[in-house]
Amino acid sequence: MRKTLYLAALAVAALSAGSVSAAPAHPAEPLSPATLSTIRSNFGRLIALANRHDIKALHQMFWQSPSALLVAKSAIPSEGQWAGFWGNAAIDQKLHDIAASGPVVLQPDFSKLKVVGLTPETAESYAPATITVSYAGQDGTPKPFLLILNWIKVGPDWKVATEIILPVPPAPPAPAANR
Repeated sequence: MRKTLYLAALAVAALSAGSVSAAPAHPAEPLSPATLSTIRSNFGRLIALANRHDIKALHQMFWQSPSALLVAKSAIPSEGQWAGFWGNAAIDQKLHDIAASGPVVLQPDFSKLKVVGLTPETAESYAPATITVSYAGQDGTPKPFLLILNWIKVGPDWKVATEIILPVPPAPPAPAANR
């Protein structure tokens, strides 16, 4: 009898845990296709402005907050190779410094641009890109990066809350064949 009660209790516990922890297979997208298209267009505009070095227009694309963040190459050794630049004054200065270093060309693979809604007021975009830049010791050779942006709805507009420019490390060398 105890064994039967024990097995029944285990079965009930397993079924209860399964129903509590089961997430919907495909949660609903919180943003409309039109909104996702707007964010894709904003991403394209951001790239065009960066390639033109239009710092004032780029400033307007960012969320005006001390919590806005740009992660980019650092020119200051004590910050490490890459650092976070918080707030609009720091972001504006970093973008100015990069633009003043010489030609900067961002070439995202728009066919791989992915935009998803996180909430009705936030979204995330991702695109692999090739970036050519001579800032902070970079030699102007095109290199692969990932562009990861978080967007926030401010009034009727979508603004960049976070932009992470992530370098893609080179592939490790293939192991030598055993002889």
